[in-house]
Amino acid sequence: MNQERQVGPVAAQPNVVVVLADDLGWGDLSCYGAERIHTPSLDKLAEGGVRFTDAHASSAVCTPSRYSLMTGQYPWRSPLKSGVLGGLDPAIIGPGAQTLARDFQQEGYATGAFGKWHLGLNWSNLDGYRRDAFEPGFAAQMQGNGREIDYQVPFTGGPVDLGFERYFGIAGSLDMPPYCFLEQDRATGLPLEEKLDLVTSQRPGLQSPGWQDDAVDTTVVARASDWIRQQRQGTKPFLAYVATAAPHRPCVPPEFIQGSSQAGPRGDGVVLVDWMVGQLLEALGDDLANTIFVFTSDNGAPTMFPEDGDVLVHRPNGPWRGQKADAWEAGHRVPLIVAGPGITEGAVSAQLVSLMDLRATLAQLTHAKGVLAAADAERRGDGVSFAPALLAPATEPGSAEPGGADSGPGGGPGVDRESGRVLGHQAYDGTLVLRSGLGKAIFGTGSGGFSEPVGAPDDTGHGPGQFYDLARDPAETTNLWPANAGTAAAMIDTFERSTGFKRGTR
Repeated sequence: MNQERQVGPVAAQPNVVVVLADDLGWGDLSCYGAERIHTPSLDKLAEGGVRFTDAHASSAVCTPSRYSLMTGQYPWRSPLKSGVLGGLDPAIIGPGAQTLARDFQQEGYATGAFGKWHLGLNWSNLDGYRRDAFEPGFAAQMQGNGREIDYQVPFTGGPVDLGFERYFGIAGSLDMPPYCFLEQDRATGLPLEEKLDLVTSQRPGLQSPGWQDDAVDTTVVARASDWIRQQRQGTKPFLAYVATAAPHRPCVPPEFIQGSSQAGPRGDGVVLVDWMVGQLLEALGDDLANTIFVFTSDNGAPTMFPEDGDVLVHRPNGPWRGQKADAWEAGHRVPLIVAGPGITEGAVSAQLVSLMDLRATLAQLTHAKGVLAAADAERRGDGVSFAPALLAPATEPGSAEPGGADSGPGGGPGVDRESGRVLGHQAYDGTLVLRSGLGKAIFGTGSGGFSEPVGAPDDTGHGPGQFYDLARDPAETTNLWPANAGTAAAMIDTFERSTGFKRGTR
């Protein structure tokens, strides 16, 4: 697909709002079929834009997924080859990297980020030492408590060093220290006291005085809304990136949200996310007509915790197999809604897309000449613009949804004749997943994530694996690897040539 092709009458320099939910599944929104959770703000957004049914995070877990969204690059290009970061781990985006924020900053936009970061920060220890993710032997420390950090010293490698002029949020997930807000490049309300009221999965560590778990998302969206209103009074277009803490556990919705779903505390967390979107839409006011609004999630939903409720009554990942962290569809297939000027209203697209593609897509929609004209791969990233699907989308037979036709637009498993693209994702343990058309190859013997059997990864292309024809078997019930090992090998060959991926080295 040619990123530089003109795609239609999109307004000159529209504003952009990107909302990224945390652990929200494909089936959590009422516009995706949820019956026990009502999401009116997101339903309205879908009615005014394009809803994707075959959109994927680049990873089935948080940090690498966010890395791909922010950089437009595959997660294996970062120092983190599997798993996720803790809130105290160092930055995995290098200081000179091109990011979504820098794209817009260089085009004259005001840029602001609000909410969960979870891409690492270069904290200073009390002895002055700073960990570096780019040093040999780096490993994430998910269970760090942060008592060795000097919180009075500004951190580096965070949002304001990567193109965001304004930042307010939290370092990682709501279940990891430090339990404090961050503003610009430092902790606010210094986290110097032990957090004693640990909720469910929360790890031991330090909190700021008066910290309230249930006030995080409401505070974040208030700050984001205020910033948007301020930008509307100025002369610059703006990019707002808002990353929610909900519905990731611990599920602690504020009192006014509690009981608002029929799917327990986690379902209430989904309603909280929808309310946050409503707050942002209200803040945009009349400028909504000149704003590209993107809503998605960083990965699929977990289905193994008590807060998840009865996952057979409410299926947070819809009909897909597995859960968060898995190589199977539920791990990385996510909701994606895009609305805005020039974008087709009330449409559903079955095109295979990745959140990694957002950088290229938004560059094309906003005519970001620097990104579109760049020749080097680091500047442009690995993503491919799906802007044409926003302006002329269609639901195609064989859309890789349960109940679809027997053959997809690619003409069969392992062959995407329309674009020739082989798209990659990865599971929690780094297991490589490749899609071409409706053929799906998993280079590992199990989920690679939270579901049993976990199995083991093998991206050499020569070991055992899994192959599914999503046209005939969207639920991934029948492993066709023995008959399709050659097709899988051809897919990884193509992926290696097109991306520089080195198999068997991660």
